Amino acid sequence: MKSLNTLDAVIKRFQSQTPMRATSLVITIYGDAIEPHGGTVWLGSLIKLLEPIGINERLMRTTIFRLTQDGWLMSDKVGRRSYYSLTDPGRRKFKKAFRRVYSSKSAAWDGSWSLILTQQLSPEQRKQLLDELEWQGFGVLSPGLLGSPRANSAEVNSALSLLELSDKVVLFETSAREELLTGKPIRMLVRDSWGLPELGARYQDFIDLFRPMWQELNDNKERDQQACFLARILLIHEYRKLVLRDPLLPEELLPGDWEGRAARQLCRNIYRSLTPHAEQWIAEQLETAEGPLPAASASFYQRFDGLKPQTPRLMTT
Repeated sequence: MKSLNTLDAVIKRFQSQTPMRATSLVITIYGDAIEPHGGTVWLGSLIKLLEPIGINERLMRTTIFRLTQDGWLMSDKVGRRSYYSLTDPGRRKFKKAFRRVYSSKSAAWDGSWSLILTQQLSPEQRKQLLDELEWQGFGVLSPGLLGSPRANSAEVNSALSLLELSDKVVLFETSAREELLTGKPIRMLVRDSWGLPELGARYQDFIDLFRPMWQELNDNKERDQQACFLARILLIHEYRKLVLRDPLLPEELLPGDWEGRAARQLCRNIYRSLTPHAEQWIAEQLETAEGPLPAASASFYQRFDGLKPQTPRLMTT
C-alpha cells in the first residue's frame, strides 16, 4: 500500500499471531463496518475484502461457518450466493461491546462504590460472577469482596438473578469521602486490584504500533481507499481487544500518566482521518442482495464524539 507505508507493519503484526485470529477480525469488521450499513453482506465480497491481510477464501469460509455454528451469524441464500448477517443475540453482544469502543468519556464520578461480599460462593461461582460483572468495572478488592466504582445497580441485580446468586451474596452501595479519592491507599488498591501496570503496558504497545501511522497521515494528505479501510479495521481490532479488558475506571482513580488516555486519543484521531476514504471503499466493494450497501446510519457518525461526513480527496496516479 504505497499511500500508507506504516500499514505494512500493522498487517505483519496481525499475521504474526499464531493461529491467525480470523474469527476475531471478522467480528471487528461486522461491528465496525457492516452493522452501520444494514448488517448484511455477500460472502464473496467479504472474502475479497480481507485477501490483502492474508485471509484466503478457505480460511474465510471456515471462519464464517464457525461463527454461524456458534450463533453469531445467520445466512440467507439468494440463487447461488450466500448473504450473512448477525443473529439477534449476536447483534446484542456487538452493541454491548462496541458501545465501549466508540463511546465518549464517562460521566463525572460521584465517589460511589458497589461492593459485593462473596464469601458464601464457591470458587467456581465467584469466577462466574466476576466474568459476568467485569463489563461493569468490577475487580477483586480482597478475597471474598468484589467492587466497582461505576456499576449500574439494575444490571448488577440482573446478573445476580441470571446466575441464580441473588440469595448468596450481600450487595452494598457506598461512597468515598472526597479527600480519599486522590489518596495513596485507594490508588494503590485500584492499581493492584485491576492490574493497571499490565494494562498500561498493553496500551503503550498499541501507541508504539500506531503512532507512526498518525505521523504519516499528518505528513501525507492523499489517501488510498483500500489502505484506509484496512488500516481502520486493524486499528479498531487492536483497540477493541484492549478496551474490552479495561475496567474504564473514573479519572479520579487513574494514574496521571495513564496510557489509556493517550491510546484513546490516538485511536480517535486516526479513525477520523481514515474514515471518509474507508467508507468509500466499503461502499464500492461490499454488496447486499439488493446491490451496494445502504448508507451508514446516523449513529455511525456519533462515534468518537462525532465524525464529519466529507468527500475524500483520492490519491492521484
